[in-house]
Parts: sequence; structure tokens; C-alpha cells
Amino acid sequence: MTTRTERRALARENAKQPAVLTLVDGWQASANVPPGLVEVWRSREFLVQVYSAQAGAIRASVNRTSIDFESGRWEDGISWEDLQRVKREIGRGHLDAVEVFPADRDIVNVANMRHLFILDDPLPFAWRRD
Repeated sequence: MTTRTERRALARENAKQPAVLTLVDGWQASANVPPGLVEVWRSREFLVQVYSAQAGAIRASVNRTSIDFESGRWEDGISWEDLQRVKREIGRGHLDAVEVFPADRDIVNVANMRHLFILDDPLPFAWRRD
């Protein structure tokens, strides 16, 4: 669980961040870079980690940058509109993306985080405006 002091420090840091997602420089120098991580984006509201392509898609892992007081976890409640805006702000607004709801046996739920799989090719079964 995070302390009140830690949450306030995080809120001050968030306030310094840009309103829109911006590519973070220097993250590669971190000691614990997860395998496949190729981009990190940050705004006041969101942190987005983009992982390298596999099977024709990249994965964008999205979480809020604020902590829920009661649970001590990242705040929840990332809407469809938020995810669409995140996809656009990381330069992939022109591409289709999907969110996967896995089989029960494959569920891993350790954080309030959403994962968009952004596809290289258009989805054959998506609704289109025309």
C-alpha cells in the first residue's frame, strides 16, 4: 500500500507531465527494462508501454498514472474513449486495435492495466464507416 506522502509526490510529478502522451527519452538506461519494450509514452493521466510486434501486432499496455487510495493499485476506469485517444496520441490512430479477453485459464490480472493489440493490417470483421 502506498503512503499518503508517496501519493502526493506522484500527484506532483503527474502535474509536471504534458497533457498529451509524449515519447519518453532515456528509459532504455533503466536497469529493469522488460523484454520487447520498444517505446514508453507518458502524460499526466497515462503511462503507455509499447512492446515489439508479434503475429502482426504490437502491444500497448496502458495504465493511469494515479494510485487508488483504498486499494493502493493504479486507478481503474479507462474508458473506450480513453483507449482510442491513447492509440491516437501514440501515433497509431490510423490502425485497428483489439483488446483480448482471454480464456479463464490464461487470465493474469495483477494491475489495473489495459492491453491494446494494434494491428499492422485492417481487421477483416470490423465495422467501417462506408
